[in-house]
Amino acid sequence: MNNGKLLSFLMDKRAITPVLSNLLLMVVAVAAMSVAAAATYVITTNLRETMGERLIIEDVWFNNATGTKQISVYLRNVGKVPIRISAVYINHTHWTSPTIELGLGGHGWLNITYSWRSNSLYHLDIVTMRGTHAGGYYRAP
Repeated sequence: MNNGKLLSFLMDKRAITPVLSNLLLMVVAVAAMSVAAAATYVITTNLRETMGERLIIEDVWFNNATGTKQISVYLRNVGKVPIRISAVYINHTHWTSPTIELGLGGHGWLNITYSWRSNSLYHLDIVTMRGTHAGGYYRAP
């Protein structure tokens, strides 16, 4: 090839544009699939943890032994992941945010300072960090 033909070959843009556009399309497709794969992993991991979370209320006591009225709730983690309590609702009103963590198979008392009245019905709702609820209606003695 002489210099004239080589120069005209390099100056011809007809073949370069489709190659570059195909290459750019492949890069965009690979990037989009990488983002989709990462998002799917994050979503399914969170879903698996949320579905494996099980919290039950085993017992509820309305205490007044120390002069301070408390509601004591005995909780048990029967799920497959550790649990952290994030909120407590009494009669659908947010109450204290206790700090209690229950490991796998863990259990313990959650003591809530609350001025309860005898023979009144209370709705307790315990909420975990992942949004799992455990609760029910309980009557004070």
